[in-house]
Amino acid sequence: MLVGCEARSASPVIATKVVGGLDHPWGMTFLPDNEILVTERGGQLRSVQKGKLSPPIAGVPKVYAQGQGGLLGIAAHPQFSENRLIYLAYSGMGKGGASTELVRAQYKQGKLSNLQKLFVALPKVDSAHHFGGRLLFDKQGYLYLTLGERGQQDLAQDISNHAGGVVRLHDDGSVPESNPFKDKAGAAPELFTYGHRNVQGIALNPSSGQVWTHEHGPQGGDEINILKAGANYGWPVITYGEQYGGGPIGKGKTQQAGMEQPLHYWVPSIAPSGMTFYSGDKYSGWNGSLFVGSLKFSKLVRLTLVGGKIAAEESLLEDEIGRIRDVQQGPDGYLYLLNDETNGGLYRLEPSQ
Repeated sequence: MLVGCEARSASPVIATKVVGGLDHPWGMTFLPDNEILVTERGGQLRSVQKGKLSPPIAGVPKVYAQGQGGLLGIAAHPQFSENRLIYLAYSGMGKGGASTELVRAQYKQGKLSNLQKLFVALPKVDSAHHFGGRLLFDKQGYLYLTLGERGQQDLAQDISNHAGGVVRLHDDGSVPESNPFKDKAGAAPELFTYGHRNVQGIALNPSSGQVWTHEHGPQGGDEINILKAGANYGWPVITYGEQYGGGPIGKGKTQQAGMEQPLHYWVPSIAPSGMTFYSGDKYSGWNGSLFVGSLKFSKLVRLTLVGGKIAAEESLLEDEIGRIRDVQQGPDGYLYLLNDETNGGLYRLEPSQ
């Protein structure tokens, strides 16, 4: 396992602003005809076309925009061109407090219609922390939604609830028969994995088809993991982090039988957000690299893979555009970034030479 092995050099890329004027942009998805939909944490959805930012799009559900909550992840259906369906993750209120919810709607003529609520994470908790909120379709068409444990650590080891889990659904919100806890008495059938703290990055490895995630540790211990059906990722029983201000989490263990070890972890924390594998040809030597945004250090991290393992780490754009909230590859082969700022922007990453 590699920890803190980092190369530093003159940046081979520059971040070119596509649009500004975004209020804490959080997630994005690419549509046909070069349109990009961007969520703003405060609860607005915007369209970007030909370098222009649209007014707020009508039909977005009401969100709980407090703390880390708000309008979060977004994904287009794999057959968007035929069905016009998009999916939104957000924090929503209910009995007991707030939790992460999932809706789908049709996007036509610049507005949402036929809104359907597909999933509500339980329990609702009186907290504004750890909502997760990233969305991903895999090669089989399953939809993954990442969650957080809402700041209630012990919930992450309880499979009767969704907190601290990653859920897997069909595109209509129904539960796949092959889900690992589908027929387990007392378990939440939507769960695919559990024992997570706050998962804010998910990506499909194009070479293996595996789903990779990253999650926030406490003080240290941010992790990258490969999802395995039914696996327990250990939080809060094992972690490479510690309490804020110092001191062990629980018994201070980093390993325990029956709990997964991370593929990679960071000490100190980088506060990761957003994640994508690069499969294009716009940047020399980057095909196959994994990219992660860093909120804490306001940079983009490039991770080099060798034999499915992380072999090297490189920092890019440090302190150049602020806190990087999301990174995705566009259909044009360029990487796109969102920065988590009051006057935030959408950026395209271009070779510096």
